[in-house]
Amino acid sequence: MDVIPALDILDGRCVRLYQGNYDRSEVFGEDPVAIAQRWYDEGTKYLHVVDLNGAKEGSPKNLQVIEAIARSLPIHVQVGGGLRDRSSVSAVLATGVSKAILGTIAVEQPQLVADLCAEFPGQILVGIDARDGKVATRGWLTTSETIASDLAQRMAQVGVAGIIYTDIYRDGTLQGPNLEALKQLVQSIDIPVIASGGISSITDLLSLLALEPLGVTGAIVGKAIYTGNIDLKEANRAVGSGRWQDVPPDMGTAIA
Repeated sequence: MDVIPALDILDGRCVRLYQGNYDRSEVFGEDPVAIAQRWYDEGTKYLHVVDLNGAKEGSPKNLQVIEAIARSLPIHVQVGGGLRDRSSVSAVLATGVSKAILGTIAVEQPQLVADLCAEFPGQILVGIDARDGKVATRGWLTTSETIASDLAQRMAQVGVAGIIYTDIYRDGTLQGPNLEALKQLVQSIDIPVIASGGISSITDLLSLLALEPLGVTGAIVGKAIYTGNIDLKEANRAVGSGRWQDVPPDMGTAIA
């Protein structure tokens, strides 16, 4: 299982939100490229980037920063936030990132997701962000009536490379992942799942590692590595991840 640092960009800065609330953001750095370099230096092979401005406004807004990260580091980058049409997906993939993460359109335009999977095979992930089991869209500002596991099953059928599952009520809280909801989701599909939201300790990561046989291939860690609750090097060693593992970069993960 891979430990994947999260880098959320708002107005060109690296921030963390509390439960997806834009009014409760905490700035952790003015230079996202420098922070990405730090995580690379600490051994990560993968990086999860969210364009928060894009998620809120409906189209990518931080492409220049994203491209600077992708072009300056030999690292696999997955990017989400505001990717709601073909041109936005094409634009973000053109920056040199490995994968594009779709959210809102998975609920609102599932045929478009299928078309994008066909056009960009192996490069499309779907982020399922849930409140009480229902999918939130449009930068977490709207909660739909769609059940998370139902959406995951539909997206698996159209050919997405994997699912990123976030429990919004756990995100940014350091209260631990929602293991029961995650387990239910993983058991409903046969494609890789990356866990996100609330991961606060190496103990949490080991709990997720126990779900690896069911299909949990990665864990996104945000606030905990910025606050020092989790040491990235130690976390990688604990779950057998990191660049010191002699594994080709296109193996063993949902986001290679």
